[in-house]
Amino acid sequence: MARDEGRGRGRGRGRGRGEREERDEFVDKLVAINRVAKVVKGGKNFGFAALVVVGDQKGRVGFGKGKAREVPEAIRKATQEAKRNLIRVPLREGRTLHHDASGRWGAGKVVLRAAPAGTGIIAGGPMRAIFETLGVQDVVAKSIGSSNPYNMVRATVDALKDQTSPRSIAAKRGKKVSDVLSRRTGGGQASVTEPTDTAGAAA
Repeated sequence: MARDEGRGRGRGRGRGRGEREERDEFVDKLVAINRVAKVVKGGKNFGFAALVVVGDQKGRVGFGKGKAREVPEAIRKATQEAKRNLIRVPLREGRTLHHDASGRWGAGKVVLRAAPAGTGIIAGGPMRAIFETLGVQDVVAKSIGSSNPYNMVRATVDALKDQTSPRSIAAKRGKKVSDVLSRRTGGGQASVTEPTDTAGAAA
């Protein structure tokens, strides 16, 4: 009987270790924290609102917000919500986006562009936090709307949701991945040469 109990305790320790490893695979970044006030009959109750971005640096990212009377509790609530709202984004070569994209949320507008290796993350504020937790290494991003961090984060996530990989496109069209890639490469070359011809004609 004692041997069976010991075996049960061993299994419990294994599960705990697995849960810790699952928690440790996520990277979280605090994007913004604000002090908020709630007006009540006796005066004002002050608290804190936190905006947190969470990702596994392997193509999954999410954001969440939380409110509490203390900063650590607000961050904990935001982190839990972010982990519940994770989305998966396909990455090219595990370092950049597959194609350019734009996103919008309210007054927030962002433009994301894929970049060659060595470019780095050219983005500021909340957008940089999203790319770092997502695992993107090369990207050029620009915010052309509101600088509100909540709107910027939502607009960036909206743009990332539109990312598609050649494999998913090939599966939808019933083609091979090589056919989709060759067509995309040909289209890219044509789009690059068109402005050159126009400039030459204008000259």
